[in-house]
Amino acid sequence: MGSFASLRITLAIFWAVALTVLIVHEKFAATIADMKKIISTSEAPGAIGPYSQAVRSGRFLFCSGQIPLDPKSGQIVPGDIAAQTRRVLDNIAAVLKAEGLTFDHVVKTTIFLTNLGDFQTVNEVYGSYFKQDPPARSTIQVAALPKGANVEIEVIAIADKDGQTAYDTSG
Repeated sequence: MGSFASLRITLAIFWAVALTVLIVHEKFAATIADMKKIISTSEAPGAIGPYSQAVRSGRFLFCSGQIPLDPKSGQIVPGDIAAQTRRVLDNIAAVLKAEGLTFDHVVKTTIFLTNLGDFQTVNEVYGSYFKQDPPARSTIQVAALPKGANVEIEVIAIADKDGQTAYDTSG
């Protein structure tokens, strides 16, 4: 009788531990999927307000709108709308690169213009960065942009399935 009771206790402990491991595993997996990682690079202009250059959540990278700021000086680059659009897209490329991504990973963009008359020029420059399989896009005319910029672009990118996943590294 003593060994039967001992076996019952051992089995009860085994199932309790197994159930605990299963519950912890399920909770951990759900937590990882919900985490976010703040992305920051000195190769793109720093945020000029209470926001991040980008946020990674799982396979998704959400990039804040970029305006044509020079990353070193923090000033709007001189030149026409084509030069400003190139600077914006170069800034976006730097943020994407910080996560090992390229324009090929971008699935959605939003372009903000202060003058919709600049659409054709912006479109030509934009097209040179998205050579094939361009992402979905919206273009919106706005009354004004920060620091007097004429163009702002935000993007959403998605990493390949076997790519890196975001994990909370804040401690």
